[in-house]
Amino acid sequence: MPNNPPGGLGHVPVAVYSCATTSTALGESEERGRYYADARHWHVAGVWSDSDPALPIMERPGWQAVTAALSARMIRGVVVSVSTHVAADAAQFTALGVLLRDRGGFLADASSGTSARRTPGQDRRRRDIADVASGWFTQPDTYEEGAS
Repeated sequence: MPNNPPGGLGHVPVAVYSCATTSTALGESEERGRYYADARHWHVAGVWSDSDPALPIMERPGWQAVTAALSARMIRGVVVSVSTHVAADAAQFTALGVLLRDRGGFLADASSGTSARRTPGQDRRRRDIADVASGWFTQPDTYEEGAS
């Protein structure tokens, strides 16, 4: 299975993790993490969360499940909607990323503002696929030739 780096495109299984005190904040974080993963064509293999940010990260049940999934190779990376869900500052976030990288994974921050790379013509191809799937053919002659 390829280990695409953060920001890369590919069908890489990831976990979405968040830690917040309210269910509304957890839901918004999950949505942001899923959107970030989807923009990169990463497969969200699981979503875990914790509701007590005061607990050290290694003692959080949700985070323990994430690291177990990484160890079992069920996921290749972890997406967080905001780095503060897993670290107090940038140095801690970087250190946690190194720890995950040592285990064969990666850590991605969905709030980093980086957009997924697009190849030339990718948007047009997506529109064409959506049109075909919906039954709206933009080039009916092309599709009719293959049917004959």
